[in-house]
Amino acid sequence: MDYDVAIVGAGAAGIAAARTLSSAGSSVILLEASDRIGGRAWTIEISGMPLDMGCGWLHSAERNPLVEMARAAGLTIESGPTAWRRQWRDLGFTPEDQKAAEAAWDAFQTRIRSDRQPSDRASDALPANAEWNAYCDATSGYMNGTPLERLSIKDFLAYDNAASDANWRVHEGYGTLISSSIPDVALRPSTPVRRIALSDRGVRLETDRGPITARKAVITSSTNVLANGMIAFDAAVDDHLHASSQLPLGLADKLFLELHGNHGLEPETHLLGDPRNAETGSYYIRPLGRPIIEGFFGGAGALVIERAGLLDAFAFAIEQLSSLLGSGIRRHLRPLAATSWCRTDWIRGSYSHALPNHSDARNILARPVDDQLFFAGEATHISDFSTAHGAWESGIRAANEVLRG
Repeated sequence: MDYDVAIVGAGAAGIAAARTLSSAGSSVILLEASDRIGGRAWTIEISGMPLDMGCGWLHSAERNPLVEMARAAGLTIESGPTAWRRQWRDLGFTPEDQKAAEAAWDAFQTRIRSDRQPSDRASDALPANAEWNAYCDATSGYMNGTPLERLSIKDFLAYDNAASDANWRVHEGYGTLISSSIPDVALRPSTPVRRIALSDRGVRLETDRGPITARKAVITSSTNVLANGMIAFDAAVDDHLHASSQLPLGLADKLFLELHGNHGLEPETHLLGDPRNAETGSYYIRPLGRPIIEGFFGGAGALVIERAGLLDAFAFAIEQLSSLLGSGIRRHLRPLAATSWCRTDWIRGSYSHALPNHSDARNILARPVDDQLFFAGEATHISDFSTAHGAWESGIRAANEVLRG
C-alpha cells in the first residue's frame, strides 16, 4: 500500500483533510487535477493587487474558523461593513425603489418561512408578475448562483438560518490563505484521477501519472465533476453520484475593470447595474481602496456573460456602468481579468445548491462508502455549503471519519 490515505482535490476541503490526517500521523498523498492548488479559492496578482477570482468573503466571520487561521498566518483581515446592497448616490435606483425592492425580498423570505410550499421551489413563493421579481432572482443569483426556480426552499433556509451578516475579507486574498495552508504531505498537481476502485485490500486510484493505492480515500471533487462521470467509480458509489446530480454547481463570475485617471469614484462603494433585470451585474467600486471595479454576475447573469464571450461581457459591464456614471467613465475603465467557472476544468461551476425537494442529497453525499471512501467539499456541509469555510469544515469532518474507522 502506497499511502494510508489518498485525497482527491487540493481545494479547501482537501487541504483541511490533509492537515488533520497528517497531524494524526497518517501518510497522505494529495492529488490535484489542475496545475494549481486552492480549487475555487484562487488569488492572482496583477499590478501588485491580489484579486480573488473565486471566493473572496469570510462569511459568518465571527464563527468562521479561517479568520483565526488567517491571523495566525500574519494575513490582514478587513472586518468593516461592506457596501453590498447600497446604491452609491442612488444612481439609477431611487431611494423609494430601493425600499420597495428590499421589501419585496423581505416579503419573499417571510413567505418561505411561514407558508410551506409543497413544491419546495423558491420561485413559487413569488407573487405572479410582481414588479420586483427580477430583483429577487438577481439576488438569488448572487447568493446561490442560480435562479429561484431551481432552488430548494429547505436548502436555502438551512444556509440562511445559520449565516450571519458578518462578511470580512483577506487583504492578501482568500486563495492565498487557502493555498498557503497546505501541510507537508505528498502533493501531486496536474494529476487527474480517472477511476477509483475498491477492494478488500484498499483503494486503487487510476491517474494520468499511473496508479496509486491507499487504505482509504477522501473525495473532494465538485458535484459537477462527480455527476458528469469525470471520475469512474464502482456501483457502490451510485447513490453518491445521483446525489451529486441533485446538488449542481450554480454559476457566479467576476469581471475586473481597472480604473485610471481622475474618475471621481469613492472607495468601498457599490452599484447595481439594473435592479429590474435578473441578468444585471453588481459592481463593487474600489474594494479595499484599490483602483478597480469588481463586477459580479450570478445565476442568469453569469450564464449570459459566459455565453457572450469575454469581449462582449466586458462591453456589457462597461455599458451598464456608463448608463449610471455617464459616458465619460469609459475612458477611465480598462478590462483587467475575468473568470469563467463553468469552463474551468475539473470544477465546472461555482458553488452548489439543492434542486427543489432534494436538500437531503447533502447528507447522502457525505456518507462514507464501505469505510473506505469518504466525501468532503462544500456540497456536503448541511448549512455552510457554498462557502470556503464550509468546505474546510467538511474536510476536517471527513478526516475524522477516516481516523475513527
